[in-house]
Order: sequence, then C-alpha cells, then structure tokens
Amino acid sequence: MPDPNSRPPVPGYIAAILPAGGSGQRFGASENKLFALLDGKPIWYHAAQRLRQQSAVGRIVMAVAASDQDAFANKFQGLVSELQIELVSGGKERTDSVQNGLGLVKDDPSVQYVAVHDAARPLVSAADLNRVFDSAIQTGAAILATPIPGSVKRSDENQFATTVDRRDLWIALTPQVFRIQWLLQAYEKYRGRPATDDAELVQRIGHAVTLVRGSAENIKITHSEDLAIAHAILQRQNHHA
Repeated sequence: MPDPNSRPPVPGYIAAILPAGGSGQRFGASENKLFALLDGKPIWYHAAQRLRQQSAVGRIVMAVAASDQDAFANKFQGLVSELQIELVSGGKERTDSVQNGLGLVKDDPSVQYVAVHDAARPLVSAADLNRVFDSAIQTGAAILATPIPGSVKRSDENQFATTVDRRDLWIALTPQVFRIQWLLQAYEKYRGRPATDDAELVQRIGHAVTLVRGSAENIKITHSEDLAIAHAILQRQNHHA
C-alpha cells in the first residue's frame, strides 16, 4: 500500500546514518576493520561515497567509536570533508549509534526518510539504492534483502539436522530505509529489548517492512578474506560501469 503520509521527494530528502563502530577482532586486525583499504581507500569511504552519489541523499552521518575519533579527525579528515560527512559518537551497541545519528537529523525539516547503512558494506549498487529508495517512498519502510541461496538446516539438541524450507527466507542487507517519523517512534519505544536490525524495531510498532531484492554483491566485510572478495567484485563493477 502506498504511504498516505509521504510527500513528493526533493533532492536530499534522505539522511543516511552509517554505524562505523566495527572492530578488527574477527577481521584479524589491531584497528577498526573499516580502515582496511579497498582500491586505495578505506572501506567506510566506499560505502559513504556510493550514498553521496545519490541525489536523494542529503546528510550523511557516521557514528564513530570513541577509540576511532582521532583517526577520523586527523588521518581521514580530508575524506570526511570531501563527502561532507557529519560525525557523531558511536554507542556501545549498534542501536545506540543509530539513535545518536537520529538525534542529529531529527529536527531537520528537509529529512523525510532515514537510510541506515552498514559502513562495512562498500559495494551496494546505484540500481539497488534507487530501488529501495523508491520502495520506501511508496510504503514508508523498505530494506534490501537477497534470497538465501543454499540449503538451510536446523539442528536439534543432538546435532541431528532437519531441512528448512528456504523459499520464503531472505538475508537482510542494507540500507534499510524508513520514514523518519516511524524510525523515531520505533526508538522512542525501544527499551533495550534485543533486535536484529532497525527493521525489526519498526515492525514492533506495527509497520510492515517491504523486502526489495538486492544484489548478493552487497557483502559485509567481516573477515579478512572478505576483502579479497570485495576487491574482485569492485573490479567487475568498475569494468561494467
């Protein structure tokens, strides 16, 4: 159903919030994995740049952990200025970081929607961004997702496997895009109860969230081997650009 409260979008109607508090623990590094270089630029830069290239995106807010504040203020100052990124303090949990970002944009009348995107997802395509933005305008809440490609198994207490029907199962990606009022309401009612993502918080207050099929190339950099895969995907994307 079309969102009856949506207004015709104007350039910059979306504020993007990028939680950037990842560590290097699973990545196998001593610093934030987002600082690892992909085609000569840090991972977070690619994620933010792809959003900056969208006319629908106005403000970009990145939530940075206290331990990384100096790096963004000094080492990455030029890149932050280039993309016109606003920095806020990251929180202990991802939800804290998103909430801090919301606090920065909630009173801006030009912001009609908020897109929450993992700073560790540097390869989201322009086509996928356009689709999820358009869907959010129509429905009020939309997220990128991709169907689960392989067989899914569930184990019991004895580690015996049963097969799960995967025809209706999807892997959630980002960005996840919501009417700003809905996301603000979701966080107002959030009481620390665990949630897998912002879409779950919005669903808890009674709003349906539309799944928009996105490319499986929109990977999240978690382990060091993911960076090699990202390099290969980026080369292919650049070749077909």
